[in-house]
This record gives sequence, C-alpha cells and structure tokens, in this order.
Amino acid sequence: MDQIRIIGGFPLHGDVEVGGAKNAALPILAASLLGGGECIIDHVPQVRDLMTMGKLLALLGVEVQTEGHQVILDASHVQSIEAPYDLVKTMRASILALGPLLTRLGEAKVSLPGGCAIGTRPVSLHLKGLAMMGAEIQVEHGYIHAKARRLKGARIDLDFPTVTGTENLIMAACLAEGTTSLHHVAREPEILDLCAFLTKRGAKIHGAGTDTITIEGVAELHGATHWVMPDRVEAGTFVMAGAIAGGDVMIKGCVTDHLGTMFTKIQEMGVELTEGAEGVRVRRAGQLQAVEVKTLPYPGFPTDLQAQMMALMSVAEGTSVMTETIFEGRFLHVPELQRMGASIEVDGPHAVVKGTQALAGAEVMASDLRASAGLVLAGLAAEGETTISRVYHLDRGYERLEEKLQVLGAQVQRVREVA
Repeated sequence: MDQIRIIGGFPLHGDVEVGGAKNAALPILAASLLGGGECIIDHVPQVRDLMTMGKLLALLGVEVQTEGHQVILDASHVQSIEAPYDLVKTMRASILALGPLLTRLGEAKVSLPGGCAIGTRPVSLHLKGLAMMGAEIQVEHGYIHAKARRLKGARIDLDFPTVTGTENLIMAACLAEGTTSLHHVAREPEILDLCAFLTKRGAKIHGAGTDTITIEGVAELHGATHWVMPDRVEAGTFVMAGAIAGGDVMIKGCVTDHLGTMFTKIQEMGVELTEGAEGVRVRRAGQLQAVEVKTLPYPGFPTDLQAQMMALMSVAEGTSVMTETIFEGRFLHVPELQRMGASIEVDGPHAVVKGTQALAGAEVMASDLRASAGLVLAGLAAEGETTISRVYHLDRGYERLEEKLQVLGAQVQRVREVA
C-alpha cells in the first residue's frame, strides 16, 4: 500500500489549480442512467470514487468512455437493475443509482451502501420519499429492492436536508408522472450543478438553490454536455494548507460563495484571504488564533472540512471548540492528531482543542477520506517527519494531492509501504 511522507515546517508559495468536484460529478454521472443520448462530462477528477462509479455504470449497461478528465456516457441500452455489493461496499454514493434506475426502468436493486466509517448515514429519507411517489420498497439480505410501474409526483418534506437524498429524489422525479415538490432540501452547490446538468438534458426543475425544489416530470431526457464545478472541499483544503503552513498561495478556481462560513472562520484565525478574478489568495504571517466552529448543512461550515480545520485548531493560540452536527462518528482522526502532540478532548459531538506551539511528526493512520486530508495538513505544520498510512482513503476524493502540494514547496511524497 502507499503512504504519504511529509517533512513539516516549510511555508507554501505559488499557484495551485482546483480540480472538478467529486461530490458534483458523482450524481451527474449517475444521472446518465435517466435516458439515452450521449452525455459529455468535462472537468471530472480522476479519483477512486469516480472510477468506481464508472465501473458501476458500465455494469448496469452504460457505455462509458474516459479520456483524461472527460467522461462520455450513453445509457441508451441500460437493462440491468442491480448495483451489487462488491462495488457499492466501497462507496456510499452508489445509492445515487437507486432513483434513476427506478424511475427509468421501473425497478432497482441496490446494495445498502458502504464507504467511510463516519456514522450510519441512513438512507431512510431516500426510501421514504420514493415510497411517497408510489414505489414499493423492500430491504432484505443487504439490498434495497424498489418497484414502481411509474413514479407519481408528490409533495415530500424531508426531515433533514440530506444531500444524496435530495439528489436521488430530484433524479427520480425527472421522469415521474406529474409534479413533485421537495421541501426542506439540501442547498449545496453540488445540487445546483446536478440540476443544471439535468436541465440541459430536458428536465424541468425550479427552485434549485432554495429549500424548496419543484420538478415537473417529462417523458424522456436527451444527451447534453456539461463542465463540472470546481471542488469546494479541495479548494477549502488548499486554503487551510496555506493557513497552517504559512506563506503566500493563490488557489485558482476557488469560489468563495461555495465555502459558506468557512471563509469567515479562516479569517477569524488571522489568515488574510483576498478574492480575485482567478481565485483566492491565502497569506499568513502571524500566529493562528483559536476559533469556535459548528458543522452545519450549506451554507454552514462543511462537515467535509472539519478534520482539516481541527488540524489548524491544534496549532492555534488559545482554546478552540469544534462541534460536529452532521455525522456522529467523524472524530476518528482525533487519536491520530493526539499522536502528533495535539491536545484534544472529545465530549460527544464536541471537541475542545488547546493549541500547541508545534506538532511533532509521527506515524499515523487515516480512518476516512477527509481525516486523511486533515493528517496531511497536520504534517505540513509538524516538526520532523510524518508518515500517513492507508492513504487509499485520500485517493477516493483527492487527485494527486501530494503533487499539487509539492508544486507549492511542501516536502511531501508518496512512497510504498515497507512490509
């Protein structure tokens, strides 16, 4: 297996380009299942989760061609209704095949999803919404089996603004009979990107970006060309890299509106952020300052940047508090940060972080995708050498992160683990 090895203490300087958004590309690729016609998707990051989605779509009968960061899809001859455990177990986003298969073919059999060990992330809200649209649903032997001759429009009020649940129901409603209104939905920018792609294909969607989305069902969708939005989590990770290491970094493609309250919190820590036509410039000369953060649905602080933020808190002056409200199991990185000298006490959904002058390099292990990025940032600020194992988690969502950091002057490299 690969490891990431970092020698900390080097400030970052230069420009870095943000790639396409993994969390936008995943539902967009899944949406190819909704109809025939060629769909050309550009700016798709080459990360493991998207490779897995491509394999799943091909297994279902989609013609998939990948050339660099472009993926060409044609679902004209999709016949299979089953997303098997062997693929779904590695990626929770595989559940996004459920809505499109059901509304297109009248039946879907999707394995209960796997992925990062950061909480239950139940799919009950997906199933409740589909049932309200007329689906008959059984969950047995580890699979969701849904049937519906044709879904019918309905009013659906979500108990929680689930992102994948919102996306699944939007896609299902595109080919449903009548009008579907979704209330209390998620408002993440990735959902707007999905809706933009679906609209290009002929879907009738209104209210994207608000907490109420209305979809008028149509008979069929056609092909379209789409450019995936920049990855706001990658952008936020680079903002924090510049903040924790110091220096002067230009993050090209960073859209501040996509980062919600993260932008403000980083400024509160004493980091200078300057918006420009190309992106955001990050500069820090003095000591990071403590801050209080609570993860919330967009436009609140993203849970996908919580681990990275805790790395910054670990070296900030004073006592910071992190409150995680989205996933109950997302503090698995805390013991690894503690191995590096971080002073963190966890009490339920709260983590109290007492800043230290410097972390110490150590051998650590990634527990999930975003935790691995948090450990990389901690390594940039630590004294000595940090070695991060199980970086296949990192590869699920970041494309060549270590190479991009090298361009900025970080002493980081990917190495093969010594047996």
